[in-house]
Amino acid sequence: MTDPIHIRIWHQSSGTLLVEGPKGWGITPFEGNYYIRKKYLKGDFFRNTPIPGLCPYKGIYHWLNLELPDGQSEELLGWRYIIPNPLFPFVAFRLGLPGHHAALRYEIF
Repeated sequence: MTDPIHIRIWHQSSGTLLVEGPKGWGITPFEGNYYIRKKYLKGDFFRNTPIPGLCPYKGIYHWLNLELPDGQSEELLGWRYIIPNPLFPFVAFRLGLPGHHAALRYEIF
């Protein structure tokens, strides 16, 4: 039996670890993005914005900015479904991050 695959997501320029946990229900890859349970976030770095969004089949979300303690920030880096489609429970109320972004570094091990 092999160990589960783990994922780490870092902020590229600061080297801050944002996410670490197992691929699967903890960190779910879907449509090229990652949906992350709160317990796998390595800090409280994401802040709500007043900017909403709508996915016709996943639901209503709002955008999140990354704000690090050292003052670095990234606008609209993540999102969270606040009125999710119940057919997609793995996106509900989780942090969504893009699977490829210049501000992020990804490790899969």
